[in-house]
Amino acid sequence: MRRIIAQARKELTQLLRDRLALGLALVLPVALTALMGTTVSLTVTNIPIVIQDLDQTPLSRQYADAFRTSLTFRVVPLAPAAQPETMLAAGRARAALIIPEHFARELRRHRPVQTQLLVDATDGNTAKLIRGSAGQVTSAFVRQLGGAPVPAIQTATRLWFNPGREPRKFYGPGFLVLGLSIFPTVLAALAMSREGEQKTILQVYVSSISAHEFLLGKILAGMVVGVAQCSLLALLMFTLFGLRFAGDPTPIIAGSALFVFCVMSFGSMVGAAIPNQAAAVQAVALGGFLLAFLLSGLIFPIENIPDGLRWISNFVQARYYVIIVRDAFLQGGGWPAVWWAVAAIGGIGLVFYALAWRTMRRMQVKA
Repeated sequence: MRRIIAQARKELTQLLRDRLALGLALVLPVALTALMGTTVSLTVTNIPIVIQDLDQTPLSRQYADAFRTSLTFRVVPLAPAAQPETMLAAGRARAALIIPEHFARELRRHRPVQTQLLVDATDGNTAKLIRGSAGQVTSAFVRQLGGAPVPAIQTATRLWFNPGREPRKFYGPGFLVLGLSIFPTVLAALAMSREGEQKTILQVYVSSISAHEFLLGKILAGMVVGVAQCSLLALLMFTLFGLRFAGDPTPIIAGSALFVFCVMSFGSMVGAAIPNQAAAVQAVALGGFLLAFLLSGLIFPIENIPDGLRWISNFVQARYYVIIVRDAFLQGGGWPAVWWAVAAIGGIGLVFYALAWRTMRRMQVKA
């Protein structure tokens, strides 16, 4: 145990002497989480739309005003001689609503009226949102006129966990996971690959320290830094993002410790297998960033990932930590809801550690 502590103390001393690495370890995760968590949003608002009213009646203007009062749309003025198609082609509007002649007369006679909605479908997802929002505005306008019968069953919708649908409460915990997936892994990979690149690993091979003690010392030092990162990011969740623990905090405490161990083991495995710092960082960028960003459910639901790639997400430790963090800050299900995710992170971490130990043990000089 003394050798492990001595190795961890040596790693922490080197880190404290390297201000650039210390900034990478503590400042960049907070900056990344604060920046991305407050700027990324998939909620579409303020969509520019032009309205061409060919009827020019109080009722048609009332229908146009329904779009003006919507939070989704922003009505752009249309010149009298201009055509809606030119506004779409010029990129000044994303949609164009054309109200036909005799709009009010047909409505008063209870006849069906067709308004035309031209949508720029360059972005398919935004086009679907525009079409759905325009349909909702139209349905609300028709109900105000008494033109739609009251359905036999009415659904009263209540939003749980995030009633205001604030994007930062959804993305903040996700980018906390992303920050912990990148920076501890990079530090572990650099620390291990530097030993091989500078040939200082030879001193370890001829010493009496075992591969277990060497790896555990490096991982323990990295876990100290990782826990500090996690504490700073949790403080950011409480302050900037306005989150609080929704229930029992012990699952996220245990899950965070295991997750830091997991990513440190992954970084040590990469550094032990690739004794080149530049190549090790590239490998970590693939395993620590891309997989965590695309296959963890951070941005896109796991169910929306194509079947050919979805199975890979089962081996991405960030997928399970996202579940733990969002449950801790939003849902509050506690151990009954996330125990399996905590166990999965621990299992993946042990696999990474075993692979790193196997690589080191194979190169260790036997006494």
